[in-house]
Amino acid sequence: MKNKIAAVAAMNVLLLGLATPMSALAQVGTGPNPYRDCGIGAALFPTVNWAAVTSNVIWDVGTTAVTSATASPETCQGNGVKTAQFILDTYENVLEETARGSGEHLTAMLNIMGCSVAAHDSIIGSVRGDIVGSVGTVSYAAQTKLEKASQYYDAVVVASSGMCS
Repeated sequence: MKNKIAAVAAMNVLLLGLATPMSALAQVGTGPNPYRDCGIGAALFPTVNWAAVTSNVIWDVGTTAVTSATASPETCQGNGVKTAQFILDTYENVLEETARGSGEHLTAMLNIMGCSVAAHDSIIGSVRGDIVGSVGTVSYAAQTKLEKASQYYDAVVVASSGMCS
C-alpha cells in the first residue's frame, strides 16, 4: 500500500507540473504516456489526466497501462479507449445483448471499434463463448462492475483481433 501511495504521489507531482511542466513531458518521446493515455484510467477519465494516472496506479500500480503502451500503443488512444468507456457505461445492456446474440448496444460497440458489419456475428459469437464461462462462476459475482467490464473488454479485443480498424 505504501508503494502505491508513493507512486500516486510521484505521478501527481509530474502531472500537476510541480516537477516538470506538462508541455515538456509531452515533448519527450512520441508514443502515448502509459499512465495518462492507456489502461483503465484513460478509459474512465479521458479528459482528466491526473485522475487517469491516479486510477491506473491504484488499479494495478500501472502495470496494465504500461504493458498496453509497450505492446500495443494503438490501443491507448482512439477507438480502444472509447470502446472501453462504452462497455463500462452500458455493461448490463451489452452483457444482456451478448447473451441474446444481438442488440443495438452490441452494434454500437462494434461500430465504435470500426468493425465491419460482416464481422459482427463472428465477434459476438466469440465474445459470447468466452464470457459464458466466467459469468456463472462465484468469483464473477464478487467482482466489481469495473472488473467485469474490463474482462468483457479483453474478450472483445481478442475476438475482434484483425477484424476492426
